[in-house]
Amino acid sequence: MRPCPTFLLVLLRWVRLRMCARRWRYSNGNNSRLPLCVRQRWAYLKLMVNSLYYNSLTNSDVVMDSLMEPIFWMVDLLTRWFGSVFVCLVVILTSSILLIAYVGLLPLILNTYSPPWIVWHIGYGHWNLFMIVFHYYKATKTAPGYPPTVKNDIPFVSVCKKCIIPKPARTHHCGICNTCILKMDHHCPWLNNCVGHFNQRYFFCFCLSMTLGCVYCSISGRNLFLDAYSAIERFKHMDLDKSGVPVTGMGQLIGILPPGQSTYQTPPPPYTFRDKMFHKSIIYMWVLTSTVAVALGGLTIWHAVLISRGETSIERHINNKEAERMAKHGKVYKNPFNYGRLNNWKVFFGVEKRSHWLTRVLLPSGHAPYGNGLTWDIYPIRKDMIPV
Repeated sequence: MRPCPTFLLVLLRWVRLRMCARRWRYSNGNNSRLPLCVRQRWAYLKLMVNSLYYNSLTNSDVVMDSLMEPIFWMVDLLTRWFGSVFVCLVVILTSSILLIAYVGLLPLILNTYSPPWIVWHIGYGHWNLFMIVFHYYKATKTAPGYPPTVKNDIPFVSVCKKCIIPKPARTHHCGICNTCILKMDHHCPWLNNCVGHFNQRYFFCFCLSMTLGCVYCSISGRNLFLDAYSAIERFKHMDLDKSGVPVTGMGQLIGILPPGQSTYQTPPPPYTFRDKMFHKSIIYMWVLTSTVAVALGGLTIWHAVLISRGETSIERHINNKEAERMAKHGKVYKNPFNYGRLNNWKVFFGVEKRSHWLTRVLLPSGHAPYGNGLTWDIYPIRKDMIPV
């Protein structure tokens, strides 16, 4: 008598279910013996590993960002804590240069320079100082701009994964400020503030003014620096030689001194503590201003290039990657926020007529930038702006 095929199929399924049930009880029993905190950590670790290849868009950049996330978090935390320290450092260093200029150099200029040069140094120096102080204060105290947190009809391009709010175009999240910034360029620790839509002009004008001031101090103080350095070295060697010490008459007998030469040398002019501090102050001023001129000058040139192209530091990286992606498909990427070099500078400075080059560029101005930072199709790029 042959068994029924249906009976064999049911029996096979029953055996398979019994084996699966035994395996489940065995695995569940072993896991239940582990502490709850260990099972939670193991589940979290598995989730982290799985998140590295959760979809087809994951690449090496995503993996490296995930691995470097603790370092980024630590850097953001330290920058947030030391922001006030950096601001105080800028104020202290700038004040020290002003103290040397007013106490040491201004009397020297008034006593030695001709009237036209006196007018030039006093006029240019105070204009540059006022530009530095005004733009630094405005850059630190002006909010860069934040997207609205309530429901609105403003178009957006994505949703921030950390703020969980819509992000308009050119808006990015700042991990240090822990919020989204309109037209974010970067977070500047020397301002203890983000550089965004409403304070980017103040930041650039501060960098430009500070660079011009440092170059001015470095060039005009070069000869003073060389004289101060030579004086310190000269008196240092004279202190080692101890000139002016009397020589006994035995020196003539053994031939150390020629006959008829005096046993005393003319003492050098006194090198007072005030002279020494003046020379060291000149060296300190020249070294500091020359170093800042090189470092900050490079940063200023870089931002000038970005402004000419109509992009921020973050958009520079994004646009390069987008251009490479479209080049693979035989297409050319065009920055939608680039209005041409001249118009980019006009939009950046808010120049609408010829007089604005004086009142809004060469002189301090607190006018607001074009637009609200949420939409970018409202700029008044007109034909009458081109010849300005």
